[in-house]
Formats: sequence, C-alpha cells, structure tokens
Amino acid sequence: MPRPISRDTRLCMSLSGRPGNFGTRFHNYLYEALELDFIYKAFTTSDLPAAIGGIRALGIRGSAVSMPFKEACIPLLDELDASAAAIDSVNTIVADQGWLKGYNTDYGAVVSLLESHQVPRDIRFVVRGSGGMAKAVASAFRDRGYRHGAIVARNPETGLALAQGCGYAWLAELGDEQPQMLVNVTPLGMEGGPQASTLAFSRAQVAAADWVFDVVALPVETPLIRLARELGKPVITGAEVMVLQAVEQFALYTGVRPEAELIERAAAFARG
Repeated sequence: MPRPISRDTRLCMSLSGRPGNFGTRFHNYLYEALELDFIYKAFTTSDLPAAIGGIRALGIRGSAVSMPFKEACIPLLDELDASAAAIDSVNTIVADQGWLKGYNTDYGAVVSLLESHQVPRDIRFVVRGSGGMAKAVASAFRDRGYRHGAIVARNPETGLALAQGCGYAWLAELGDEQPQMLVNVTPLGMEGGPQASTLAFSRAQVAAADWVFDVVALPVETPLIRLARELGKPVITGAEVMVLQAVEQFALYTGVRPEAELIERAAAFARG
C-alpha cells in the first residue's frame, strides 16, 4: 500500500537541466523502507531565482542541484557549508525555517572513491570539464595529494581558473597526450543528451590509460566506461558517485543514515 501523503509530509526535490529518475526512485525507496514522512520529486526550471524562492517560501526541506545550476544558485542562498564554499559549487540545498544552506556532497563522494579504489597518488591524470562538478572532482584530487594533473577545457576562463586554483596545468584540447588516468566531467555520453554516443576520449587514449573515471551517471555503462571495460581497464563510474553523494543528501534532509545493505537495495531499485 502506498504511503499516505498529508499536509505534514516533507517535500524534497532536485533541480537539473535534464531531470532523471535515479534520485526520485532512490530517495522515495528509502523513505518508504524507513517509514519516513517525506516525498521526493525531480524538477527543471528556466527561472532559477523563482525556483530557489519557491524552496524558501514553501518550506521545501531540501533540493539536489545538478548541471547547469551548481554555481548559479550560490548568490541565491543564505549560507554555504565549508564543503561548498571551498570549491564554489553547490549540489545540495537544505532549508531550515526559510534559511537556505548550500553543501557539496559530490566532493566527499569522489574523495571516498579515490581511496576505496586505491588510485595511486603519483598517477598522471586529466580532468575533462570545468563546471561545478569538475570543481568538486579536481579539488578532491588536489586535496588527496594528486599532483600530476591537468584540466582540459575549451573555455579559457573557467578552465584556466580551475587549473590555477588546484595547481594543475590547463589544456584547451588534450590532443595526442596519453595520460595514465582519464576523468570525464562533461555531458559527453550522457543518456538523453545530444552527444549520448560520443566518447569523451579517443580509443587510443583509453587503450593507453591505466584508469578511467566517468562522472556521467546515466547510463550506468556510458560509452567511455563500456570501452574501458572492453580494454580491461579499472574504472570508477558515475553511478558510484551518484549513490555516495545521494546518501549524504538523504542524511542531510532526514537526519537518518541508512545501513549499507538498504543503500544497495535502494540503488539497485533506482537503476532498475
């Protein structure tokens, strides 16, 4: 029997340029399993100030924030947690009696994955992208002691700023370079996007790499991840990032941290 919704039910949401179903299914599965009086809904918007104002005015408990709103939402908030202030990027908003505080749970997810996958700190890597998620990824590499990196971004303003902020080189194009680790933080390969079948790196670069990390979460097996697996490369997937950061969001919204087995069930349901 579906959970009843009442006037006391707390609403959580997401704001994304391309809303997906993972967060909605993941959070609602956990609300039901833990008998929490919450509901989660995904949205997009062409009026970000009005959308953020709605979070404040309607008492919405929290919102995930995805591309292209991670940086644009910052002036509309009241406070930034250290996790967001350090990298000037927000992926989570928590509302408390109309006070909006921004967090970044992407950063912690990437740090955790670098540790759990035991990626060598002396590896030569490139991060392709320079948006809000790229800031979280590059900052995680920097703070975990990865020194031999470069930011690949066509936009010289954002690409150079991110590279300088993290102490890395900046490249407008990767060209024929063959780094040991390839990290994609662009929409290339994203399900439903105009470049869903596009590889973020060439086949030769993937073949020469020791590690491949694609932050794109949908599909779970992006073209880049599929190719890397075919070539026998160790991979870190966007699906892994999505689950870890979503658990942190869930805890921020509800004050409850689910057990690992329940998280795995929720993630499997969300991907189904």
